[in-house]
Amino acid sequence: MSATSASPSSALRRAWMAVLARTPRADLEAALERALQGSPPPVYEWLRPPEIGLAMVRGRIGGSGDPFNLGEATVTRATLRLRGAGSGSPAVGVACHLGRDRRRAELAALADALLQMPERHAELYGELIEPFAAQQAARRAERQQDAATTRVEFFTMVRGD
Repeated sequence: MSATSASPSSALRRAWMAVLARTPRADLEAALERALQGSPPPVYEWLRPPEIGLAMVRGRIGGSGDPFNLGEATVTRATLRLRGAGSGSPAVGVACHLGRDRRRAELAALADALLQMPERHAELYGELIEPFAAQQAARRAERQQDAATTRVEFFTMVRGD
């Protein structure tokens, strides 16, 4: 992931939104506070205030077979639009995450909107997304390492009949 583009590609935006969706509220709140320190707080209007609902979780038989409904999960989503977001059209921030934390959805949507502003993108990407993505990658590698230690190799021996 790089933050070189003035107008982020949809793949880059999907990647940072995934990072924001997995970031705990306290970490996100502290990082946004640090990043916005010394500047006026962003003014925004709700297009869809944080709301809690259910989403169907789907699975696939054998990981790649026929899909089936696994169950429902609680999700929180929010959409906001920055007011006076510099040049061009106002940035719209979207957030959706597992759980029931409205404030976390608000913070993630605000971060998404701010990351879309070309004049703030590189700075915010470096302060918010890169550290959180690195933390999440380290946790993922640690879990994979823990799982690898329990791996069992099975083999069969052919008997000479």
